[in-house]
Amino acid sequence: MRKAVVLLSGGLDSATVLALAAGQGYACHALSVDYGQRHRVELDAALRVARALGAVEQKTIRIDLTAFGGSALTDGNIAVPTRGVQKDAIPVTYVPARNTIMLSLGLAWAEVLGARDLFFGANAVDYSGYPDCRPEYMRAFEHMANLATKAAVEGHKLNLHTPIIAMSKAEIIEQGVKLGVDYGLTVSCYQADAQGRACGVCDSCRLRRAGFETAGVADPTRYYPTPE
Repeated sequence: MRKAVVLLSGGLDSATVLALAAGQGYACHALSVDYGQRHRVELDAALRVARALGAVEQKTIRIDLTAFGGSALTDGNIAVPTRGVQKDAIPVTYVPARNTIMLSLGLAWAEVLGARDLFFGANAVDYSGYPDCRPEYMRAFEHMANLATKAAVEGHKLNLHTPIIAMSKAEIIEQGVKLGVDYGLTVSCYQADAQGRACGVCDSCRLRRAGFETAGVADPTRYYPTPE
């Protein structure tokens, strides 16, 4: 089987990408990154998803982006927005250089494994407007990767796969359901509690909930108890 590294956050999108890669016959090596995110409970979800979808192995790499802060996800003094997705501005949940760092870690592991394929769950349709989720960035990273590695110089080109980048959230969910993804195992909320329960009002929760509604699929997300 061909080896592939799949970046796996523990959320809905990356779980679907892992299922897609496995469905294409790849031996999937799942890579998760503990970067000091507010919603670290997603890492527990990543382990559950990796096991459920038959990943060959799952690794969690630690890197402390709280040293820089600059994001609501890495700085406890910045509140997570809860008023809905703003299409005309990049929200404070954007983490500077996060995707570049995670893709670079995936690239490094792929080279060590002898894998020529790296899968990433970037999406540029129903998303929060992060600049490092755009197709042009993904193409640029792939180009850089094939300039920067010993493997590529020796003729083993890396292919960066972003299979859901042009899909709506509903389409992603529909695809995942066909592949048998149990979305009840995933955590997408930016401020999930220790039990993995979602707030229901952050950008990620709103996009996720709307996706299930549009797809006509029952939402398995567990939410905080509603105050009486």
